[in-house]
Amino acid sequence: MEVETSTPAQQQASPEQQQQPPPLHRNLLAIVNVFLMAIGAVAGPLILRAYFVHGGNRKWLSSFLQTAGWPLLLPPLISRRRKDGSSPLFLMPPRLLAVAAALGVAIGLIDLLYAYGLAYLPVSTSSILISTQLAFTAFFALVVVRQRFTAFSVNAVVLLTIGAAMLGMNGGSSDRPEGVSRAQYYAGFAMTIGSSVMYGLVLPLMELSQARLAGRSVGSYSLIVEMQVVMGFTATAFCAIGMIVNKDFHVR
Repeated sequence: MEVETSTPAQQQASPEQQQQPPPLHRNLLAIVNVFLMAIGAVAGPLILRAYFVHGGNRKWLSSFLQTAGWPLLLPPLISRRRKDGSSPLFLMPPRLLAVAAALGVAIGLIDLLYAYGLAYLPVSTSSILISTQLAFTAFFALVVVRQRFTAFSVNAVVLLTIGAAMLGMNGGSSDRPEGVSRAQYYAGFAMTIGSSVMYGLVLPLMELSQARLAGRSVGSYSLIVEMQVVMGFTATAFCAIGMIVNKDFHVR
């Protein structure tokens, strides 16, 4: 969905934003990003669930690993900086940096809730519940940044809500993994939905903070990657502190 209204910051977009991007098949960076996201979306939950099935129980470690790959964003950011030597070292103003750090802490908490959910739910159920993030994103986008619902988004919200409700009603039967109590199943169910709600709120807040605080750099590639780096670093640091408190670094 596209934002229906434009802000003064968007009207004064940077030259980087005003340049028309090349077609997808010619944009190698976009293709690589889509490929890596597809691999992560499929393999990540399977590996994490396999860890818990085979006796793993360190939720903070699992949360830490979900954002520990943030340094991989540095090479394309540095490469972009070298191509445009006139741009400043950091595009984010201090207030936007603080917002990104706060959102990173929220993402760290989201990762923890997601890890708890996968510890008690099968991958199929967890994946369906996580997909409700799309519905929450559409709702919060309407509330926070005034993006309008379309027929497709309404249809997706209805179907995802019905699917989550059906899974919840079926929680006492065949869907529950062996060795998981009914209370643990519903706790994992609630935590997974909670992570979806929080992440659905984070994305509109990212867009809103950029529109209001980024100035002329709003929507630029470098700014977005900078925000991702700050959020990834903060989320990883948050989970690392949780690992220290929980003594996850000790051999058990």
